[in-house]
Amino acid sequence: MLEPKRQRPAGLCARILTPALALLGAMGANSLTAQETLAQAGAAVKVEAHQSKWEYPKELNLPEGSKVHMVQKGDTLWDLANKYLGNPYAWPQIWELNQWVKDPHWIYPGDPIVIDQARAVATDKSLPEEVAGLQPDRSAIHADPSAVRRPELAFSYQDFVQLPYLATEGADAHYKKLGAFELVDNRREDRHILGEGEQIYLNGGVNQGVKVGDRFVVLRTLARGFKHPFPSSKDDKKPMGDIIQQIGVVRVTVSHEKGSVAVIERAMDGLEVGSHLVRFEEPANMVLQLRTDTQDPVKLDPRGTATVIYSRDGHEQAGAGELVIVDKGERDGLTVGDVLLSVRIRDFEVKPGKKPETQRTTHYVGQVIVVRLGERTATCRVLRTTEELRIGDSVTR
Repeated sequence: MLEPKRQRPAGLCARILTPALALLGAMGANSLTAQETLAQAGAAVKVEAHQSKWEYPKELNLPEGSKVHMVQKGDTLWDLANKYLGNPYAWPQIWELNQWVKDPHWIYPGDPIVIDQARAVATDKSLPEEVAGLQPDRSAIHADPSAVRRPELAFSYQDFVQLPYLATEGADAHYKKLGAFELVDNRREDRHILGEGEQIYLNGGVNQGVKVGDRFVVLRTLARGFKHPFPSSKDDKKPMGDIIQQIGVVRVTVSHEKGSVAVIERAMDGLEVGSHLVRFEEPANMVLQLRTDTQDPVKLDPRGTATVIYSRDGHEQAGAGELVIVDKGERDGLTVGDVLLSVRIRDFEVKPGKKPETQRTTHYVGQVIVVRLGERTATCRVLRTTEELRIGDSVTR
């Protein structure tokens, strides 16, 4: 299971503990087609008993559109993501569906790995040229397993699930525009804060086009009538919109005529009755590519800089791995994937007196990447910092 603010490397080659394990892995591979057929028919898939470090599930009831891969010698989560999802960098999305695997370094022959092929996020052709040909260095695996590391991700599924953004039209209009449903109840009436694995009910069913296997992002309104913390004009003093945060993902298990039953797949914060749910679109992972033009004083973009106006939960500071909102967006020429420098602008006194003279300079503070765009704002993930970013710091191209 992925944890907040934490990057983990992809699984190394499947470890062989005994000769019998290799046979079990082969048995799993030979029966894969039959198991996929059973899964599509809604029947349970039984897992052969085998030796593994993990408490693997002994029986699987796969959602529609999923299949199970029985691990064979040499398999890695990296390779499985490439095979089934078309992108090796999508390995965290396989890992988060198989939460019984506690360390992605190790998967064992015979282990069942659930694959949701609806999560195909990219093809090999869409990978950056500099990483498209990278393959695991298998020669180093047995000598030193810790030596094999996958490229660090600048943005992954775990970031997507907890992403905040600003809806300029306001939360209510935003939910209406997206055709949002509501979380109207849950199986356990004594539970008000809901977590992963719990069953919920939503007010959309077959009549509204909801079917078994559909996934939804859960949204929460964090702040209404959000105002710019550093207004420079009359327009800046007006509300900019409402802050909304993505807090979880649910999957529909039963679809009735007017309502559906779903299970919480992922919850970065507790889900509550009244939360809104919108259709899920699989996010693409972004590979980390840092800038090198970080020397002081940092040159500011002559087209203008953006200001950090919001940090998760309203904090005044943000560190590496956290998500912030800046006051520039699509209309200002920003695009998803832009890496921006975070800069602190400072004036210092060079001549004291009644009319002191000052000098302005800039200090490099860190780097952020644009992960979601609005017309006037953008959500960014903090990649690196020399010190924590502050509300009011500038970011520049």
